[in-house]
Amino acid sequence: MSDLAAAPPSPVPPPPVPSHAELFIAFFRITLSGFGGTLPWTRRMFVEEKRWMTADEFNDAFALCQFLPGPNIVNLTMIFGTRMRGATGALACWAGFLVLPFTLMVTVGAIYARFGDVDALRRVLVGIAAAAAGLLISTVVKMALPLVKTFGPAPFVFAATALAIGAMRWPLLPVLAVLVPISIALSFWVRR
Repeated sequence: MSDLAAAPPSPVPPPPVPSHAELFIAFFRITLSGFGGTLPWTRRMFVEEKRWMTADEFNDAFALCQFLPGPNIVNLTMIFGTRMRGATGALACWAGFLVLPFTLMVTVGAIYARFGDVDALRRVLVGIAAAAAGLLISTVVKMALPLVKTFGPAPFVFAATALAIGAMRWPLLPVLAVLVPISIALSFWVRR
């Protein structure tokens, strides 16, 4: 009996690698849920629900996607799909993520071209924009929490970036050219 009490808890096994169909369906579900942006839904599914990635892995992958050309979340579909199932996994994720929005946007674009000047439609779009901003802010907070725990100066880097780009309206590339090396140096300095 004492041997059982002294045994360390067994580690939680990693989740199984999703199949191509599971990858397609996961990204299709994200697309269906992703009004106002899909980043909050992607993070929730990968980190909190399916546990396919840790919070740190998600942040690292998304940080890489920020610096790649093209839409960040589309880049993330390709990186994640490749990580799970290689090139065919990337295609499954990409198709699941983009088939429905492409079809929907072509349809909505045609409707907006015809009825875009209707006042009621403009009011609906303002309401949707407010909800989308709230989703984005909540995701930023969730993504920032692990960084604050492991990287002490992170709040200062966040604040400097927000101030430089948001308040001062300085161009993105020069701000990143200065703050990224500073952030990397601070990260190495803190972890020494």
